[in-house]
Amino acid sequence: MKNWALILGASSGIGAECAKRLAKNGINIYGLYLRKHKKDIELLKEELCQYNVDVIYKKANASSDQNRLDIINELKEMGDIQIKMFIHSIAFGTLKNMVNISGDSLNKKNIEMTLDTMCNNIIYWTQDLFQNHFLKKGSHIIAMTSAGGRKNWTNYGGISLAKAGIESVCRQLSLELASHGIAVNSIQAGVTETAALKKIPGHEKMIYDAINNNPHKRLTTPSDIADFIEILLAYKSSWMTGNVIRLDGGEDITG
Repeated sequence: MKNWALILGASSGIGAECAKRLAKNGINIYGLYLRKHKKDIELLKEELCQYNVDVIYKKANASSDQNRLDIINELKEMGDIQIKMFIHSIAFGTLKNMVNISGDSLNKKNIEMTLDTMCNNIIYWTQDLFQNHFLKKGSHIIAMTSAGGRKNWTNYGGISLAKAGIESVCRQLSLELASHGIAVNSIQAGVTETAALKKIPGHEKMIYDAINNNPHKRLTTPSDIADFIEILLAYKSSWMTGNVIRLDGGEDITG
């Protein structure tokens, strides 16, 4: 049986770094991306393939039902495989105020898109992966969250909703999948300098505050998260489940 990692949002930042670390440990990689240039994806695939693993990168909207079913069918054709790691690392949502005197505030379409992309779709992927026996005893489901699940910043309201939601989803899935030996946890990374962060208005202050509040006096890096993912590979138990795991160097306890 071959072990695979399925990573939603695998082309840059934390998702890409986790793919590299998993490939280094012999895990085959199936990554979804949406906005990255093809040449950048090819370079990433070359780097992963040097570890003698199978690598598939597909440009696809992870919230599309048809895309999801097509990928599930593709996985079925691979024979006896286990999704050892299912990682949700999508950072794509609407940054607007909920209330704005100009009228350019979060609308129904903005909210539904943000929630579906950054929260709800992990449910549908998990349902299909489980029902098709890709998630087995020893599998780990990981969702990326942030302090924004319980803190708020200007224009961050829609994403805060999604972060709080995905933490709730992980708790519920952990309850339902425990008897199958499948662990489900959220990782709360500290402020990490990624392309997604730079789109948040006022991100410069977030970076400044994080560095000054963090006992390590630096930002979190994608490699910090990949370090923990690597540790999880050797952890075959589902006893650690239903958690929001802070990987932030102590940023949250002082900020």
